[in-house]
Amino acid sequence: MKATSPSRIVLSLALLTVLTGCAFAPEPTVDRSAPAQWTQQPTDRTDRAGEPTPGAKLTVADLQTWWSRWNDAELNALVDQALAQNLDLAQALGRLKQQRLLMGVASAAYQPEVSGGIRTLQDVAAVDSYFHASIDVAWDLGLFGAREASQRSAHAELLNVQASVRAASVALVADVVHRYLDIRMAQYQYGLFAERVALDERTVQLLKVRREQRLDTTEAVHQATLQLSQSRAQFIALKESQTRAAHALAVLLGRSQPDPKWLADGNVQRPSQHPALDLQVLPADLLRTRPDIQTAEAAVERAAGALGLSRSALYPRFALSGSLLFSYNLTQNRRTTADHMPLVGPVIDIPLFDWGRRRSQADADEAALDVAIMGYRQSVLEGIADVETALAGLSAQRKRLDLLQSTQTLIAERDAVLARRQQLGLASEFSRLSEQRAALQNRSEMAVAQGAQALAYVALYKALGGAPLPAELQAAEPPAEGRQP
Repeated sequence: MKATSPSRIVLSLALLTVLTGCAFAPEPTVDRSAPAQWTQQPTDRTDRAGEPTPGAKLTVADLQTWWSRWNDAELNALVDQALAQNLDLAQALGRLKQQRLLMGVASAAYQPEVSGGIRTLQDVAAVDSYFHASIDVAWDLGLFGAREASQRSAHAELLNVQASVRAASVALVADVVHRYLDIRMAQYQYGLFAERVALDERTVQLLKVRREQRLDTTEAVHQATLQLSQSRAQFIALKESQTRAAHALAVLLGRSQPDPKWLADGNVQRPSQHPALDLQVLPADLLRTRPDIQTAEAAVERAAGALGLSRSALYPRFALSGSLLFSYNLTQNRRTTADHMPLVGPVIDIPLFDWGRRRSQADADEAALDVAIMGYRQSVLEGIADVETALAGLSAQRKRLDLLQSTQTLIAERDAVLARRQQLGLASEFSRLSEQRAALQNRSEMAVAQGAQALAYVALYKALGGAPLPAELQAAEPPAEGRQP
Protein backbone atom coordinates (compact mmCIF):
# COMPACT_ATOMS: atom_id res chain seq x y z
CA MET A 1 0.00 0.00 0.00
CA LYS A 2 1.28 3.40 -0.91
CA ALA A 3 1.87 5.62 2.10
CA THR A 4 -0.06 8.85 2.31
CA SER A 5 2.19 11.91 2.18
CA PRO A 6 2.09 14.47 5.01
CA SER A 7 1.01 17.16 2.56
CA ARG A 8 -2.08 15.16 1.60
CA ILE A 9 -2.96 14.61 5.25
CA VAL A 10 -2.65 18.34 5.96
CA LEU A 11 -4.74 19.14 2.87
CA SER A 12 -7.43 16.66 3.90
CA LEU A 13 -7.57 18.10 7.42
CA ALA A 14 -7.77 21.63 6.04
CA LEU A 15 -10.60 20.65 3.71
CA LEU A 16 -12.44 18.96 6.56
CA THR A 17 -12.04 22.10 8.69
CA VAL A 18 -13.39 24.31 5.91
CA LEU A 19 -16.38 22.05 5.38
CA THR A 20 -17.03 21.99 9.12
CA GLY A 21 -17.01 25.77 9.26
CA CYS A 22 -19.37 26.03 6.30
CA ALA A 23 -21.90 23.84 8.03
CA PHE A 24 -22.38 26.09 11.04
CA ALA A 25 -25.64 28.03 11.07
CA PRO A 26 -24.99 31.79 11.15
CA GLU A 27 -25.54 33.61 14.43
CA PRO A 28 -29.05 35.07 14.23
CA THR A 29 -29.22 38.85 14.40
CA VAL A 30 -32.31 40.16 16.18
CA ASP A 31 -33.45 43.75 16.44
CA ARG A 32 -33.26 44.73 20.11
CA SER A 33 -33.65 48.45 19.56
CA ALA A 34 -36.07 50.31 21.84
CA PRO A 35 -36.95 53.96 22.50
CA ALA A 36 -34.78 55.78 25.02
CA GLN A 37 -37.80 56.89 27.10
CA TRP A 38 -41.51 56.29 27.43
CA THR A 39 -43.84 58.53 25.46
CA GLN A 40 -46.44 58.67 28.23
CA GLN A 41 -45.62 60.63 31.37
CA PRO A 42 -45.35 58.07 34.19
CA THR A 43 -46.04 60.54 37.06
CA ASP A 44 -49.17 60.64 39.18
CA ARG A 45 -49.25 64.10 40.70
CA THR A 46 -49.06 67.70 39.58
CA ASP A 47 -47.99 70.80 41.43
CA ARG A 48 -49.94 74.06 41.60
CA ALA A 49 -48.56 75.12 38.25
CA GLY A 50 -49.85 71.93 36.67
CA GLU A 51 -46.40 70.42 36.24
CA PRO A 52 -45.94 66.70 37.01
CA THR A 53 -44.11 65.89 40.21
CA PRO A 54 -42.25 62.58 40.58
CA GLY A 55 -43.06 60.11 43.31
CA ALA A 56 -41.13 57.15 44.68
CA LYS A 57 -38.66 55.72 42.20
CA LEU A 58 -39.41 52.34 40.67
CA THR A 59 -36.40 50.45 39.32
CA VAL A 60 -36.03 47.05 37.71
CA ALA A 61 -35.10 45.56 41.08
CA ASP A 62 -38.31 46.96 42.61
CA LEU A 63 -40.40 45.00 40.11
CA GLN A 64 -39.79 41.85 42.13
CA THR A 65 -41.73 43.29 45.09
CA TRP A 66 -43.99 45.85 43.42
CA TRP A 67 -47.15 44.90 45.36
CA SER A 68 -45.46 45.88 48.64
CA ARG A 69 -45.79 49.55 47.62
CA TRP A 70 -49.40 49.41 48.86
CA ASN A 71 -48.06 48.88 52.40
CA ASP A 72 -50.74 46.27 53.03
CA ALA A 73 -49.55 43.43 55.29
CA GLU A 74 -52.49 41.21 54.34
CA LEU A 75 -51.79 41.62 50.64
CA ASN A 76 -48.11 40.85 51.17
CA ALA A 77 -49.00 37.65 53.01
CA LEU A 78 -51.42 36.56 50.29
CA VAL A 79 -48.81 37.02 47.56
CA ASP A 80 -46.28 35.01 49.58
CA GLN A 81 -48.81 32.21 50.04
CA ALA A 82 -49.66 32.19 46.35
CA LEU A 83 -46.02 31.94 45.33
CA ALA A 84 -45.60 29.00 47.68
CA GLN A 85 -48.88 27.16 47.02
CA ASN A 86 -50.11 28.00 43.50
CA LEU A 87 -50.44 24.85 41.40
CA ASP A 88 -49.86 26.50 38.01
CA LEU A 89 -46.54 27.90 39.20
CA ALA A 90 -45.65 24.56 40.78
CA GLN A 91 -46.28 22.82 37.44
CA ALA A 92 -44.10 25.35 35.63
CA LEU A 93 -41.30 24.78 38.14
CA GLY A 94 -41.70 21.03 37.68
CA ARG A 95 -41.27 21.40 33.93
CA LEU A 96 -38.17 23.52 34.56
CA LYS A 97 -36.68 20.78 36.73
CA GLN A 98 -37.51 18.21 34.06
CA GLN A 99 -35.87 20.25 31.31
CA ARG A 100 -32.71 20.75 33.34
CA LEU A 101 -32.46 17.00 33.82
CA LEU A 102 -32.77 16.58 30.06
CA MET A 103 -30.01 19.06 29.25
CA GLY A 104 -27.39 16.31 29.17
CA VAL A 105 -29.32 14.27 26.59
CA ALA A 106 -28.36 16.60 23.71
CA SER A 107 -24.62 16.19 24.23
CA ALA A 108 -24.87 12.50 25.16
CA ALA A 109 -25.52 11.61 21.52
CA TYR A 110 -21.97 12.74 20.68
CA GLN A 111 -20.20 10.91 23.49
CA PRO A 112 -18.61 7.49 23.03
CA GLU A 113 -21.13 4.68 23.53
CA VAL A 114 -20.04 1.30 24.83
CA SER A 115 -22.28 -1.74 24.56
CA GLY A 116 -21.89 -5.46 24.90
CA GLY A 117 -23.68 -8.52 23.59
CA ILE A 118 -23.81 -12.28 23.93
CA ARG A 119 -25.41 -14.68 21.45
CA THR A 120 -25.08 -18.11 19.79
CA LEU A 121 -25.32 -18.80 16.08
CA GLN A 122 -24.57 -21.44 13.45
CA ASP A 123 -22.37 -21.22 10.42
CA VAL A 124 -23.78 -21.23 6.92
CA ALA A 125 -23.37 -24.97 6.49
CA ALA A 126 -25.18 -25.61 9.79
CA VAL A 127 -22.23 -27.71 10.92
CA ASP A 128 -20.85 -25.77 13.86
CA SER A 129 -22.47 -23.62 16.54
CA TYR A 130 -20.61 -20.64 17.95
CA PHE A 131 -20.78 -18.62 21.13
CA HIS A 132 -20.16 -14.92 20.44
CA ALA A 133 -19.37 -12.28 23.07
CA SER A 134 -18.61 -8.74 21.92
CA ILE A 135 -17.83 -5.30 23.23
CA ASP A 136 -18.77 -2.53 20.80
CA VAL A 137 -17.76 1.13 20.88
CA ALA A 138 -19.36 3.83 18.72
CA TRP A 139 -18.55 7.55 18.72
CA ASP A 140 -20.40 10.04 16.56
CA LEU A 141 -17.98 12.95 16.20
CA GLY A 142 -20.76 15.48 15.65
CA LEU A 143 -18.84 17.32 12.94
CA PHE A 144 -20.08 20.12 10.71
CA GLY A 145 -21.86 21.84 13.59
CA ALA A 146 -24.10 18.96 14.60
CA ARG A 147 -22.88 18.89 18.20
CA GLU A 148 -23.15 22.67 18.64
CA ALA A 149 -26.60 22.78 17.03
CA SER A 150 -27.92 20.06 19.33
CA GLN A 151 -26.64 21.88 22.38
CA ARG A 152 -28.18 25.10 21.11
CA SER A 153 -31.56 23.44 20.65
CA ALA A 154 -31.42 22.04 24.18
CA HIS A 155 -30.49 25.45 25.58
CA ALA A 156 -33.40 26.99 23.67
CA GLU A 157 -35.81 24.58 25.32
CA LEU A 158 -34.41 25.53 28.72
CA LEU A 159 -34.83 29.24 27.93
CA ASN A 160 -38.41 28.59 26.87
CA VAL A 161 -39.27 26.77 30.10
CA GLN A 162 -37.59 29.50 32.17
CA ALA A 163 -39.69 32.09 30.35
CA SER A 164 -42.84 30.07 31.09
CA VAL A 165 -41.93 30.02 34.79
CA ARG A 166 -41.49 33.77 34.77
CA ALA A 167 -44.76 34.22 32.87
CA ALA A 168 -46.56 32.11 35.47
CA SER A 169 -45.06 34.22 38.27
CA VAL A 170 -46.02 37.51 36.61
CA ALA A 171 -49.59 36.39 35.94
CA LEU A 172 -49.96 34.90 39.43
CA VAL A 173 -48.88 38.01 41.34
CA ALA A 174 -50.96 40.30 39.13
CA ASP A 175 -54.05 38.10 39.53
CA VAL A 176 -53.67 37.87 43.31
CA VAL A 177 -53.40 41.65 43.67
CA HIS A 178 -56.28 42.14 41.22
CA ARG A 179 -58.65 39.79 43.08
CA TYR A 180 -57.67 41.18 46.47
CA LEU A 181 -58.37 44.74 45.32
CA ASP A 182 -61.71 43.60 43.87
CA ILE A 183 -62.72 42.17 47.25
CA ARG A 184 -61.63 45.22 49.21
CA MET A 185 -63.34 47.59 46.80
CA ALA A 186 -66.58 45.58 46.91
CA GLN A 187 -66.55 45.68 50.71
CA TYR A 188 -65.98 49.42 50.67
CA GLN A 189 -68.73 49.92 48.11
CA TYR A 190 -71.07 47.83 50.26
CA GLY A 191 -70.91 50.45 52.99
CA LEU A 192 -71.61 53.24 50.50
CA PHE A 193 -74.56 51.36 49.05
CA ALA A 194 -75.96 50.78 52.53
CA GLU A 195 -75.84 54.53 53.16
CA ARG A 196 -77.51 55.19 49.82
CA VAL A 197 -80.32 52.71 50.54
CA ALA A 198 -80.90 54.31 53.93
CA LEU A 199 -81.02 57.74 52.29
CA ASP A 200 -83.43 56.51 49.59
CA GLU A 201 -85.67 54.98 52.24
CA ARG A 202 -85.74 58.30 54.09
CA THR A 203 -86.56 60.06 50.82
CA VAL A 204 -89.57 57.81 50.24
CA GLN A 205 -90.78 58.45 53.80
CA LEU A 206 -90.54 62.21 53.46
CA LEU A 207 -92.18 62.20 50.04
CA LYS A 208 -95.11 60.24 51.41
CA VAL A 209 -95.49 62.86 54.11
CA ARG A 210 -95.26 65.64 51.53
CA ARG A 211 -97.86 63.86 49.40
CA GLU A 212 -100.26 63.75 52.33
CA GLN A 213 -99.65 67.46 52.81
CA ARG A 214 -100.25 67.95 49.08
CA LEU A 215 -96.71 69.30 48.65
CA ASP A 216 -95.73 66.50 46.24
CA THR A 217 -97.40 64.06 43.90
CA THR A 218 -97.89 60.33 43.83
CA GLU A 219 -95.58 60.24 40.81
CA ALA A 220 -92.73 61.65 42.91
CA VAL A 221 -93.27 58.90 45.48
CA HIS A 222 -93.34 56.32 42.70
CA GLN A 223 -90.05 57.56 41.20
CA ALA A 224 -88.38 57.58 44.62
CA THR A 225 -89.59 54.03 45.23
CA LEU A 226 -88.12 52.90 41.91
CA GLN A 227 -84.86 54.56 42.84
CA LEU A 228 -84.87 52.69 46.16
CA SER A 229 -85.43 49.37 44.35
CA GLN A 230 -82.55 50.09 41.99
CA SER A 231 -80.24 50.87 44.92
CA ARG A 232 -81.18 47.60 46.62
CA ALA A 233 -80.67 45.67 43.37
CA GLN A 234 -77.10 46.93 43.15
CA PHE A 235 -76.28 44.88 46.23
CA ILE A 236 -76.87 41.70 44.24
CA ALA A 237 -74.40 42.58 41.48
CA LEU A 238 -71.89 43.80 44.07
CA LYS A 239 -72.17 40.57 46.06
CA GLU A 240 -71.76 38.48 42.92
CA SER A 241 -68.59 40.35 41.97
CA GLN A 242 -67.19 39.96 45.48
CA THR A 243 -67.98 36.23 45.60
CA ARG A 244 -66.42 35.64 42.19
CA ALA A 245 -63.23 37.45 43.23
CA ALA A 246 -63.07 35.55 46.55
CA HIS A 247 -63.29 32.13 44.90
CA ALA A 248 -60.80 33.14 42.20
CA LEU A 249 -58.36 34.25 44.92
CA ALA A 250 -58.82 30.92 46.71
CA VAL A 251 -57.87 29.03 43.54
CA LEU A 252 -54.77 31.18 43.11
CA LEU A 253 -53.72 30.25 46.64
CA GLY A 254 -54.37 26.54 46.06
CA ARG A 255 -57.39 26.47 48.37
CA SER A 256 -60.74 24.77 47.87
CA GLN A 257 -62.70 27.45 49.78
CA PRO A 258 -62.18 31.21 50.19
CA ASP A 259 -61.49 32.83 53.54
CA PRO A 260 -64.84 33.79 55.16
CA LYS A 261 -63.66 37.34 55.73
CA TRP A 262 -63.32 37.76 51.94
CA LEU A 263 -67.08 37.23 51.71
CA ALA A 264 -67.97 39.55 54.60
CA ASP A 265 -70.36 42.38 53.78
CA GLY A 266 -69.27 45.29 55.93
CA ASN A 267 -65.89 46.93 55.67
CA VAL A 268 -66.21 50.64 55.07
CA GLN A 269 -62.48 51.30 55.27
CA ARG A 270 -61.22 52.60 51.95
CA PRO A 271 -58.36 50.51 50.48
CA SER A 272 -54.96 52.15 50.80
CA GLN A 273 -53.77 54.11 47.79
CA HIS A 274 -50.71 53.30 45.77
CA PRO A 275 -47.93 55.89 46.22
CA ALA A 276 -46.95 58.23 43.41
CA LEU A 277 -44.81 56.62 40.74
CA ASP A 278 -41.50 57.75 39.25
CA LEU A 279 -40.81 55.06 36.66
CA GLN A 280 -37.10 54.32 36.28
CA VAL A 281 -37.62 51.19 34.16
CA LEU A 282 -36.70 51.98 30.55
CA PRO A 283 -38.08 50.37 27.39
CA ALA A 284 -34.80 48.49 26.89
CA ASP A 285 -35.27 46.83 30.28
CA LEU A 286 -38.27 44.95 28.93
CA LEU A 287 -35.86 42.65 27.06
CA ARG A 288 -34.96 41.01 30.36
CA THR A 289 -38.16 41.45 32.35
CA ARG A 290 -41.04 40.53 29.99
CA PRO A 291 -41.48 36.76 29.71
CA ASP A 292 -43.05 36.90 26.23
CA ILE A 293 -39.89 38.54 24.86
CA GLN A 294 -37.83 35.82 26.52
CA THR A 295 -40.10 33.20 24.96
CA ALA A 296 -39.57 34.79 21.55
CA GLU A 297 -35.81 34.75 22.12
CA ALA A 298 -36.00 31.04 22.94
CA ALA A 299 -37.89 30.50 19.68
CA VAL A 300 -35.05 32.17 17.77
CA GLU A 301 -32.51 29.94 19.50
CA ARG A 302 -34.60 26.86 18.75
CA ALA A 303 -34.88 27.79 15.08
CA ALA A 304 -31.13 28.46 14.89
CA GLY A 305 -30.41 25.05 16.40
CA ALA A 306 -32.74 23.32 13.93
CA LEU A 307 -31.03 25.12 11.04
CA GLY A 308 -27.64 24.03 12.30
CA LEU A 309 -28.73 20.40 12.44
CA SER A 310 -30.26 20.46 8.96
CA ARG A 311 -27.14 22.08 7.51
CA SER A 312 -24.87 19.55 9.17
CA ALA A 313 -26.98 16.79 7.58
CA LEU A 314 -25.87 18.05 4.14
CA TYR A 315 -22.36 16.81 4.86
CA PRO A 316 -21.04 13.31 5.50
CA ARG A 317 -21.46 11.99 9.00
CA PHE A 318 -18.23 10.71 10.50
CA ALA A 319 -18.13 8.25 13.37
CA LEU A 320 -15.56 5.96 14.91
CA SER A 321 -16.46 2.40 15.76
CA GLY A 322 -14.64 -0.45 17.36
CA SER A 323 -15.50 -3.98 18.33
CA LEU A 324 -13.80 -6.76 20.23
CA LEU A 325 -15.36 -10.12 19.34
CA PHE A 326 -14.70 -13.36 21.16
CA SER A 327 -15.91 -16.43 19.27
CA TYR A 328 -15.92 -19.97 20.63
CA ASN A 329 -16.82 -23.08 18.64
CA LEU A 330 -19.30 -25.02 20.74
CA THR A 331 -19.53 -28.13 18.54
CA GLN A 332 -15.84 -28.22 17.61
CA ASN A 333 -16.52 -30.09 14.37
CA ARG A 334 -13.89 -27.97 12.72
CA ARG A 335 -10.36 -27.12 13.59
CA THR A 336 -11.00 -23.61 14.82
CA THR A 337 -12.33 -23.60 18.37
CA ALA A 338 -11.84 -20.01 19.59
CA ASP A 339 -10.81 -16.68 18.15
CA HIS A 340 -10.43 -13.01 19.13
CA MET A 341 -11.21 -10.49 16.41
CA PRO A 342 -10.66 -6.80 17.21
CA LEU A 343 -12.13 -4.38 14.69
CA VAL A 344 -11.53 -0.61 14.59
CA GLY A 345 -12.45 1.77 11.83
CA PRO A 346 -14.36 4.85 10.72
CA VAL A 347 -18.00 4.98 9.69
CA ILE A 348 -18.88 7.47 6.98
CA ASP A 349 -22.47 8.22 6.05
CA ILE A 350 -22.52 10.17 2.80
CA PRO A 351 -25.83 11.79 1.69
CA LEU A 352 -26.26 10.99 -1.97
CA PHE A 353 -29.73 10.00 -3.09
CA ASP A 354 -31.58 12.03 -0.42
CA TRP A 355 -29.39 15.13 -0.59
CA GLY A 356 -32.16 17.11 -2.30
CA ARG A 357 -34.56 16.36 0.53
CA ARG A 358 -31.97 17.45 3.06
CA ARG A 359 -31.33 20.65 1.13
CA SER A 360 -35.03 21.44 1.12
CA GLN A 361 -35.18 20.85 4.88
CA ALA A 362 -32.27 23.24 5.42
CA ASP A 363 -33.96 25.90 3.30
CA ALA A 364 -37.20 25.45 5.23
CA ASP A 365 -35.38 25.76 8.56
CA GLU A 366 -33.68 28.92 7.34
CA ALA A 367 -37.09 30.39 6.51
CA ALA A 368 -38.32 29.33 9.95
CA LEU A 369 -35.40 31.19 11.54
CA ASP A 370 -36.37 34.35 9.65
CA VAL A 371 -39.93 33.98 10.94
CA ALA A 372 -38.68 33.54 14.52
CA ILE A 373 -36.53 36.67 14.22
CA MET A 374 -39.55 38.65 13.02
CA GLY A 375 -41.59 37.18 15.88
CA TYR A 376 -38.98 38.38 18.36
CA ARG A 377 -39.17 41.92 17.02
CA GLN A 378 -42.96 41.75 17.14
CA SER A 379 -42.85 40.75 20.81
CA VAL A 380 -40.56 43.70 21.59
CA LEU A 381 -42.92 46.15 19.88
CA GLU A 382 -45.95 44.64 21.61
CA GLY A 383 -44.21 44.87 24.98
CA ILE A 384 -43.44 48.55 24.49
CA ALA A 385 -47.02 49.19 23.33
CA ASP A 386 -48.44 47.35 26.37
CA VAL A 387 -46.48 49.54 28.78
CA GLU A 388 -47.38 52.73 26.92
CA THR A 389 -51.06 51.72 26.99
CA ALA A 390 -50.87 50.96 30.71
CA LEU A 391 -49.24 54.33 31.38
CA ALA A 392 -51.94 56.07 29.38
CA GLY A 393 -54.63 54.22 31.33
CA LEU A 394 -52.98 55.15 34.62
CA SER A 395 -52.84 58.81 33.60
CA ALA A 396 -56.48 58.78 32.51
CA GLN A 397 -57.66 57.28 35.81
CA ARG A 398 -55.62 59.84 37.74
CA LYS A 399 -57.29 62.70 35.87
CA ARG A 400 -60.70 61.12 36.35
CA LEU A 401 -60.08 60.82 40.09
CA ASP A 402 -58.92 64.44 40.29
CA LEU A 403 -62.13 65.62 38.61
CA LEU A 404 -64.29 63.55 40.94
CA GLN A 405 -62.45 64.93 43.95
CA SER A 406 -63.11 68.47 42.70
CA THR A 407 -66.77 67.57 42.25
CA GLN A 408 -66.89 66.19 45.77
CA THR A 409 -65.55 69.47 47.10
CA LEU A 410 -68.28 71.44 45.31
CA ILE A 411 -70.97 69.09 46.60
CA ALA A 412 -69.65 69.36 50.16
CA GLU A 413 -69.64 73.17 49.95
CA ARG A 414 -73.24 73.18 48.70
CA ASP A 415 -74.33 70.75 51.41
CA ALA A 416 -72.68 72.93 54.07
CA VAL A 417 -74.73 75.88 52.88
CA LEU A 418 -77.95 73.87 53.03
CA ALA A 419 -77.08 72.55 56.49
CA ARG A 420 -76.60 76.09 57.70
CA ARG A 421 -79.94 77.11 56.21
CA GLN A 422 -81.57 74.13 57.92
CA GLN A 423 -80.12 75.23 61.26
CA LEU A 424 -81.56 78.70 60.71
CA GLY A 425 -84.95 77.22 59.84
CA LEU A 426 -84.74 78.42 56.24
CA ALA A 427 -84.64 74.90 54.75
CA SER A 428 -85.92 71.45 55.64
CA GLU A 429 -84.30 68.04 55.85
CA PHE A 430 -85.88 67.17 52.52
CA SER A 431 -84.04 69.98 50.72
CA ARG A 432 -80.71 68.40 51.63
CA LEU A 433 -81.52 64.88 50.46
CA SER A 434 -80.58 65.47 46.82
CA GLU A 435 -77.21 66.92 47.78
CA GLN A 436 -76.54 64.10 50.21
CA ARG A 437 -77.40 61.50 47.58
CA ALA A 438 -75.22 63.29 45.02
CA ALA A 439 -72.37 63.19 47.54
CA LEU A 440 -72.85 59.46 48.08
CA GLN A 441 -73.06 58.84 44.34
CA ASN A 442 -69.88 60.81 43.76
CA ARG A 443 -68.10 58.97 46.58
CA SER A 444 -69.11 55.72 44.93
CA GLU A 445 -67.77 56.90 41.58
CA MET A 446 -64.57 58.00 43.30
CA ALA A 447 -64.24 54.52 44.77
CA VAL A 448 -64.74 53.03 41.30
CA ALA A 449 -62.15 55.41 39.89
CA GLN A 450 -59.73 54.60 42.68
CA GLY A 451 -60.23 50.89 42.02
CA ALA A 452 -59.68 51.45 38.30
CA GLN A 453 -56.52 53.37 39.09
CA ALA A 454 -55.29 50.52 41.29
CA LEU A 455 -56.00 48.03 38.52
CA ALA A 456 -54.15 50.33 36.11
CA TYR A 457 -51.13 49.98 38.38
CA VAL A 458 -51.54 46.19 38.23
CA ALA A 459 -51.73 46.32 34.43
CA LEU A 460 -48.60 48.47 34.32
CA TYR A 461 -46.58 46.14 36.54
CA LYS A 462 -47.78 43.14 34.56
CA ALA A 463 -46.78 44.86 31.30
CA LEU A 464 -43.34 45.52 32.79
CA GLY A 465 -42.95 41.85 33.72
CA GLY A 466 -42.96 42.49 37.45
CA ALA A 467 -42.72 39.38 39.62
CA PRO A 468 -40.26 37.77 42.03
CA LEU A 469 -37.78 35.37 40.48
CA PRO A 470 -38.18 31.82 41.81
CA ALA A 471 -35.10 30.43 43.52
CA GLU A 472 -34.56 28.10 40.56
CA LEU A 473 -34.14 31.12 38.27
CA GLN A 474 -32.23 33.42 40.61
CA ALA A 475 -29.16 31.19 40.44
CA ALA A 476 -29.17 31.35 36.64
CA GLU A 477 -29.96 35.07 36.43
CA PRO A 478 -26.86 37.01 35.29
CA PRO A 479 -25.97 40.24 37.07
CA ALA A 480 -27.62 43.39 35.70
CA GLU A 481 -24.35 44.89 34.51
CA GLY A 482 -23.53 41.69 32.65
CA ARG A 483 -26.68 41.55 30.56
CA GLN A 484 -26.85 42.73 27.02
CA PRO A 485 -29.70 45.08 26.12
